[in-house]
Amino acid sequence: MISIYTQEEQGEEWLRRYRGCLPVFACVLGFTETGLIPGISAAGRTPEDRKYTACADAEFLYYGPEHKPQYPLPPLTAGASPVLISRAVLESLKIPVHLFNAGLPQPPAVPVIDLGGAPARCLSGGAAMEITTVHYLFKQGLLWGERLATNIKQGYLIVGECVVGGTTTALAILTGLGIEAAGKVNSSHPVCNHAQKWALVQTGLEQGEINFQSPIQNPSCAVSAPLVRLKIKNSVDPLKLVAAVGDPMQVVVAGMAIAASRSCGVMLAGGTQMLAVYALISAIAQTYALSWQPEAVVVGTTRWVAEDPTGATVDLALNLGKGSLTQSGGIPPLLATHLSFADSRYPQLRAYEQGFVKEGMGAGAACIAAHLSQDWQQSQLLAAIEAQLERLSTAFD
Repeated sequence: MISIYTQEEQGEEWLRRYRGCLPVFACVLGFTETGLIPGISAAGRTPEDRKYTACADAEFLYYGPEHKPQYPLPPLTAGASPVLISRAVLESLKIPVHLFNAGLPQPPAVPVIDLGGAPARCLSGGAAMEITTVHYLFKQGLLWGERLATNIKQGYLIVGECVVGGTTTALAILTGLGIEAAGKVNSSHPVCNHAQKWALVQTGLEQGEINFQSPIQNPSCAVSAPLVRLKIKNSVDPLKLVAAVGDPMQVVVAGMAIAASRSCGVMLAGGTQMLAVYALISAIAQTYALSWQPEAVVVGTTRWVAEDPTGATVDLALNLGKGSLTQSGGIPPLLATHLSFADSRYPQLRAYEQGFVKEGMGAGAACIAAHLSQDWQQSQLLAAIEAQLERLSTAFD
């Protein structure tokens, strides 16, 4: 039910350690105007829909399908929100949930811890956030990571996210840290829009004057777009990089994971976005001489992300150990749930098998937690998730 794609020994050890333990679940909500660009994301059919995706997901995660939402789940081109998966597990296992607003255009209609951040501007401008906001959010992350970890005696902390357009800001952070990531990231589309993402990232890094030498042609890249590899100098301050081309979730989760890793296990819940956060953690820890425990941290996602044929998630994870700024953390264990929707009676779940949606709101990590703590298998997961969808479809008839 759980595959380990990188650092197998470390991953096995982590799973052994936390078998039978219930996690605490934190989810950090953020926003980047990058997500409003037409075609950039499938997490909401229109740019207007995508403004409210994080609020809608948070509301469903917290209250479930019977609650009449202020922000209903947005219509998708295909598929159903991954929050159905997370909610099914969290509700069944009674896992405690903490929601954090790192910077949304509007406050969500749920009990949420407001971190005093702000939405990010589009990364293409190279000035996504104020540096003071980034420093403040990082400190908030450290504070809350420590706070959440003090209540975890034997278990671990899952940290999920919801940022529409977040795989594009992730690509920007990875590239800015000198990691070869072009053509390797995932998206909510069935075929990843690599060329669109890469054009934005190049523009953003240039506008933000992130030190890189002139682009070199990279013929080895398995993407149809004429991609290039940027040579990044070692002088990049990771927090300045976030201010230039990042989003508010990234730096909060980095702070949380650094602090929590000192006393408990941490599962970064997601694919590309959490690999970028892991790289950021390594770079911040190295640049600012902060202590953390890399062996306590794993990345947990879904099979649809780990085996995405239009990305290269495993390659990306392996590349994290190669960046001069990210060597301190090395390569994280990349874990994924085997959850399949191939036999689902709902077409919007079967759409995941065609490559739509894939992950979000800590869905993959929630399934890993269900298997670890209660030994849930495919049939139990599918039944619980389909029950959420069934309740949602009949809630307001």
